[in-house]
Amino acid sequence: MTSYLISGIIFFNIAVGVYYGLLNSVYTLLLSIALFTVIRHGSRAKYTEDRLWLYSNETPPVSILIPACNEEDVILRTVASALVQEYPSFEVIVINDGSEDKTLQLLIETYNLQKVDQLYRDILKTEPIKGFYYNKEHPNFLVVDKEKGGKADALNAGINISHYPYFCSVDADSILDTSALLKIMVQVVESKVPVIACGGDVRVLNGMDHPEVQGNAPELPESSLAMFQIVEYLRSFLFGRIGWNALGGSVILSGAFSLFLKDAVVRAGGYDRKQVSEDLEIVLKLHRLYAHEKRPYKIDYALDAICWTEVPEKIGQLGRQRRRWQVGLLQACWKHRGMIFNPKYKTVGLFSLPYFLFLESTGAVIELLGFVVMPLAYYFGLLSVHYFILFLLLALVYGTFLSVATILLEEMTIKRYPSWKHLARLLLYGSIEHFGYRQINAWWRLQGIFQFFFMPYSWEYVHKSGKTHSDHESHKTLGSEDVKQ
Repeated sequence: MTSYLISGIIFFNIAVGVYYGLLNSVYTLLLSIALFTVIRHGSRAKYTEDRLWLYSNETPPVSILIPACNEEDVILRTVASALVQEYPSFEVIVINDGSEDKTLQLLIETYNLQKVDQLYRDILKTEPIKGFYYNKEHPNFLVVDKEKGGKADALNAGINISHYPYFCSVDADSILDTSALLKIMVQVVESKVPVIACGGDVRVLNGMDHPEVQGNAPELPESSLAMFQIVEYLRSFLFGRIGWNALGGSVILSGAFSLFLKDAVVRAGGYDRKQVSEDLEIVLKLHRLYAHEKRPYKIDYALDAICWTEVPEKIGQLGRQRRRWQVGLLQACWKHRGMIFNPKYKTVGLFSLPYFLFLESTGAVIELLGFVVMPLAYYFGLLSVHYFILFLLLALVYGTFLSVATILLEEMTIKRYPSWKHLARLLLYGSIEHFGYRQINAWWRLQGIFQFFFMPYSWEYVHKSGKTHSDHESHKTLGSEDVKQ
């Protein structure tokens, strides 16, 4: 029995080394691709007049959909940033999904909305619609009130009522740069291959004061938890999104800010209300649909289309979010398991989906057990000092190097936080992220795995404080006087 136990421990130690070797190899590849892509994008941006599309008759109109449930603290700032988009033709539709707070009341009072009759076709089946609210002084703004059905159900209702060929999903706790919609659409209209979905660049809102206003200097939050998430977002969006996008393997577009071809989403059956990560699952649906139809398509990423979103600053709220993400990833992978290692789906099926499932998701088990088993194996003489040092190098030192390299690459190219003070703080948190914070994340991912297999799961609500802006009156002023007609 003892010999079997020792053999099992040795085998697991080898598996841990292989896991970290594969994970860091993929990280390095994606970071290298991101470096090349960002440099090329920077040189392209100097010669491309994106704003010409602002005055072009060929720029497609867009419907901005904002699903909202109990978002009274943040909904007005989100609507205000959407209504002042610099874009030729668009509409903003807020879908109030059974809110029990003052979300609907605030919108009605701020924009002087009246209940109206509206033609509604339930192409995608949703929970019943209770009413529509409108003010002719804001002709491109509509509020839909419906029975609670979840975010996916709310988005489907928004698709049903929308008028335009493209729709943009925006979370109710997010703020769009004034040029965000234009920049994400430029990525679509300038592509030689039909773009059916495109994600934007999501940045952390915490600590910022009106980031959508041009000329406002970027700031970093005081919260350490928010700082760690900034490092995560930089790494995820810089080489996670850019790297996989360059390889044609995009499977994740942030639900906070993404653009879709409406016809494609409708033909794919719309958002699945049973999924807790509906933004991931709809992308996999689109990959399957177009691969089955053998039609050319592209799912893209626009790194200069900027959306600011609030991240949790309390450990309990962050844990809820990460468990939900983990359950959502496993849900989507299980539903679309036929895509995994299937050459029919090219890069998505052969590489990116297996990577997210086996390395980023279920790899949490190996990560946590590795930090327990490896030191014990070394202590009891079952592991050589060289292999133990290799484990520390792969799990901690090289991971820290990649985080620091990501921050330096971002600050040398995109320059979200241009001051030396910002850079010093980011490098500090990038240097210590792998010493505790990553392990806590792995613990939440492990909880998500357990929840997926053994417990009923549902959307775990994450509270947004809305404290990054002064008060509701500032939103009222912006929303009622500066609305894009």
